[in-house]
Amino acid sequence: MDEHKRLYALVDANNFYATCESIFDPRLQGKSLVVLSNNDGCIVARSAEAKAHGIPMGAPLHEWRDFCDFTGTEIKSSNYALYGDMSRRMLSVLQDNCERVESYSIDESFLDLTGQSDPTQMGYFLRSEVRRRTKITCGVGIGPTKTLAKFANMIAKKQPWYGGVFNIADQPHDFITNLFEAYPVNEVWGVGNRLKKSLEAHGIKTVLDLATADPKLIRTHFNVVLEKTVRELWGEPCLSLEEVAPDKQQIMASRSFGQTTTNPKDLAAAIANHVSRAAEKLRAQNSQCQYVYVMLRTNPFREKDPQYRRSTIVPLAVPSSDTRVLLKAAMVGLKEIFKSGYRYHKAGIMLSGISQVGVQQADLFTEIRDEKSDRLMSTIDQINQRFGRGTLHVASTDLTSQWKMRQDLRSPSYTTNWKELPVVIAN
Repeated sequence: MDEHKRLYALVDANNFYATCESIFDPRLQGKSLVVLSNNDGCIVARSAEAKAHGIPMGAPLHEWRDFCDFTGTEIKSSNYALYGDMSRRMLSVLQDNCERVESYSIDESFLDLTGQSDPTQMGYFLRSEVRRRTKITCGVGIGPTKTLAKFANMIAKKQPWYGGVFNIADQPHDFITNLFEAYPVNEVWGVGNRLKKSLEAHGIKTVLDLATADPKLIRTHFNVVLEKTVRELWGEPCLSLEEVAPDKQQIMASRSFGQTTTNPKDLAAAIANHVSRAAEKLRAQNSQCQYVYVMLRTNPFREKDPQYRRSTIVPLAVPSSDTRVLLKAAMVGLKEIFKSGYRYHKAGIMLSGISQVGVQQADLFTEIRDEKSDRLMSTIDQINQRFGRGTLHVASTDLTSQWKMRQDLRSPSYTTNWKELPVVIAN
């Protein structure tokens, strides 16, 4: 292979949430299993066995609970602490074995395999290492563009005779043509159901139809992103590997409550928790913010309840990433928009006016940046990364408050909480 020709791999865990659950609870292995969304509302992840039963993605649990009981399907609340830690472990394996890795989502990463003497064998090695070190089974798709690597990953998962690894660059042209013709256009990365309908209206029904479309016409009728997708299907790299993801220009944290509340202390605890999470993300990208946006709302689906929705923006005198400064501003905003007599269903915050640390216009009336504050925040972040989120936290977050989301069926935080470590009992 020409070492100057780009080659990417997409490593994607199989049924990630369900797999994480079964790794630490062997009785779940080989069983039908679904994982629920926030507040145990909808099904957001399924094991292969649950998919075989026909349980759909995104289905409300209350509509499928009887079916789950009938089929013996296990039901679990989302355990984000466990999934996040397992994701970091999987990413660490990839980074140990590849110089350039881009984390695309919690269970997917792109790798640059350009120059590898045997990229297919490397794919098998990576799959084996991830399995050996984390017990996670993944699929590896390899191709000259990220779009083709994503498509190859789908083939690696759907067609088991490839052993979980499929290198599209190894295949003859006629075989790829037949493969493209066999799959609908929505199997292409970025083509959802809505776009699929629009493409079908233009006679583009299969992957091959899209790959052979005129990119200029695609750009005219759709957009430049889809034009790049067409070129990537040709093997022309248009989407580069980002070694570092671009900094977020807004950071939001919000969540519906497990049960509605009228208590302003519950709302303050929720807002404080969201500020803490968002501030940690802000510091992770070495940024600071100028504005704190605060919002409250009741449940719009409870038509019998009085409805109320309000938001406000609180500017900071000096851009900051200090949790305490952001929290003080958020509490000012909460006091401004809170009204008694309503049953609140959701609270959230957003940090905006984001800039790199050190980039600010100073004046005579504001304090300079506090290095002690920076060291304190850095220490808190390091401790929480090592021992689990919330190990050190602002007292006002009130982590035991009733406002927290419902997780009645959550498994233990096996890897991030000392009190929930798995226990082996010898006979």
